[in-house]
Amino acid sequence: MADARDELQKDLEEIKELLLKTTRKRLRDVLMTEKYRIELEIKNQPPPKPKDVAEEEKSTLGGYTVKINNYGWDQSDKFIKLYISLKEVHKLPADNVQVNFTERSFDLLVKNLNGKNYTMTFNNLLKPISVEGSSRKIKTDMVLVMCRKKQEEKWDCLTQVEKESKEKEKAAYDTSDPSEGLMNLLKKMYAEGDDEMKRTINKAWVESREKQSKGDTPMDI
Repeated sequence: MADARDELQKDLEEIKELLLKTTRKRLRDVLMTEKYRIELEIKNQPPPKPKDVAEEEKSTLGGYTVKINNYGWDQSDKFIKLYISLKEVHKLPADNVQVNFTERSFDLLVKNLNGKNYTMTFNNLLKPISVEGSSRKIKTDMVLVMCRKKQEEKWDCLTQVEKESKEKEKAAYDTSDPSEGLMNLLKKMYAEGDDEMKRTINKAWVESREKQSKGDTPMDI
């Protein structure tokens, strides 16, 4: 957990340096948005454990650790529920399945399941949860993580990052200015595209600049 916090802090420092150097308003807006997102994620990181506790936990872990990426989730009025399938997890001692909750995060640790350890971390949850009201249940071949909502309202997604990603994707297509929508789409294609896609877009940009020199309206990407 400390490594993740350190990496986020390094990203934040680099963004601050870029903000000092850039003079373009659009770029500054993007950097400020990312700065805010990282600051929020750092704020919602679980507090680091005391060194002696961390070392004790490390010494009790055998085998190697697997990061859990597959899960299902749904919600009720009061809970966000995550379903994590792990074969034979119900055969472990209850103490081997641990979940640490904060108001905007949780991390799951399953120790020594068939010689492996399994971890899952969710930072920057979409809305606050009740630490005291949250819990985990061990079922046949499954761990159920139950995050108690502080307010009984519907969540559209699990994390703030997911929400921002959906909003950016929607903005790329939903705009009153058709040319702006096209620019957003091209930028998205450039950011996510392979080398061939980037070359194609760069070529279009060069041709647009050539038209500008002849008095036509350029394509600003």
